[in-house]
Amino acid sequence: MKWYEITIATTEIATEMISNFLHESGAGGVSIEESGTLNKPRDTSFGQWYDTPLNDIPEGQAIIKGYFSEETDMEQLIHNIKPRVEGLHEFGIDPGKVEYSYIEVDDEDWATAWKDYFHPIRITDRITIKPTWENYEPEDGELIIELDPGMAFGTGTHPTTSLCLKTLENVIKGGEEVIDVGTGSGVLAIGAMKLGAKHVLALDLDPVAVSSATENVSLNGLSDNVDVHLSDLLGVLRQDSDKLEALKVKPPVDIVVANILAEIIMLFIDDVYEALRPDGTYIASGIWKNKEDVVEQALQAAGFIIENKFRDEDWLAFVARKPKVE
Repeated sequence: MKWYEITIATTEIATEMISNFLHESGAGGVSIEESGTLNKPRDTSFGQWYDTPLNDIPEGQAIIKGYFSEETDMEQLIHNIKPRVEGLHEFGIDPGKVEYSYIEVDDEDWATAWKDYFHPIRITDRITIKPTWENYEPEDGELIIELDPGMAFGTGTHPTTSLCLKTLENVIKGGEEVIDVGTGSGVLAIGAMKLGAKHVLALDLDPVAVSSATENVSLNGLSDNVDVHLSDLLGVLRQDSDKLEALKVKPPVDIVVANILAEIIMLFIDDVYEALRPDGTYIASGIWKNKEDVVEQALQAAGFIIENKFRDEDWLAFVARKPKVE
């Protein structure tokens, strides 16, 4: 089978939104390659090493590739995507000088090629993410997340995802009820369970992500403890009482984690506050440095107490707590 491969050169900060545009346009898969320059700070705490050079993409830039069936009108597709990309400026996201191109490829050229770049990676002191196709011998006490991200976001290597996993490791003490908003491949939901959560409700608006997360939850033997549902943010919690009762996780919960762009996080802060029990924790990640102040102000305006902030490169995650009832 033949496919079209579209290549979009943009900035790292714009990759998640543009990738989502491609998925919404019917992409059969999306890959992202960010700058490989050694000027970028890199974590070597677990002995990781990096080739020189990894790629020749300039610092702060990225290449996105999306794959579409041969029946797709690529000129029309680009025509439809361009104004959405240009509109990112309205959200404080600079896509840079965006360049578009496309070629025709065979399916075997792309369907599995990206797997050459995804290997076991130690994310925290305890957590390692292992692709399902790799052999790996864990150390004593090492928690292994088996993952096949497929066409969904989330191998755990992006700073926003690793920030969430590191933060969950600090927050989870055991037995918590957790909601993961924007679950993608399910990596955070699985990580929360591995760290000792009791149940997780994993939500995503993308049917591809829901399918991928469901499969990964099963691969890790956690289907009895993790519910994966199609939902627009926390919309699933607004179902009638009978449907809500069928969920393994029902509000109020102990932890809500959301690895989404800042603009989306600010849309449902009040819903998160309502879903948490008093003294519950909200982990909000996916926040670029230029949105730090507005997100902090929005969290505080909703009633949250900012307990901590964790940073990785130019991304950060907030740890916010709902006050106890006096």
